[in-house]
Amino acid sequence: MAGETDLKTLLSSMTPELRAGTYVFVSLAPDVSQPEGLEPMMIFREREGVTLIVTEDAASASRLTASFRCRMITLNIHSSLEAVGFLAAITARLASAGMGVNPVSAFYHDHLFVPADRAEEAMVLLRQLAKDRAG
Repeated sequence: MAGETDLKTLLSSMTPELRAGTYVFVSLAPDVSQPEGLEPMMIFREREGVTLIVTEDAASASRLTASFRCRMITLNIHSSLEAVGFLAAITARLASAGMGVNPVSAFYHDHLFVPADRAEEAMVLLRQLAKDRAG
């Protein structure tokens, strides 16, 4: 099943969903194993170590040092991994409000990790972006 590539369709049809829970980013040194039973939302390996996105509760229970307390917003439209400009338009809108964002693209959807205390504001901005593009 191919994802959507048309930028106008992507922006006008996305329906952002604020997911339950608070997430954090954790970095493990290359020689440190992931704690048993930990179920990360995302794992990414870099030369410097392994980045995990986990719930704040899971990080605390595993005694992991956490960074960037955030909420996850799923953009409910099946975007193609080859779509051009979708995340650029979204991150530009959030940046214009002075908001940092860590986007993650998966096979079916894009997900945004936004500061926990600004999640509702991000939702308003994203809904307005979709409305503006729907014309």
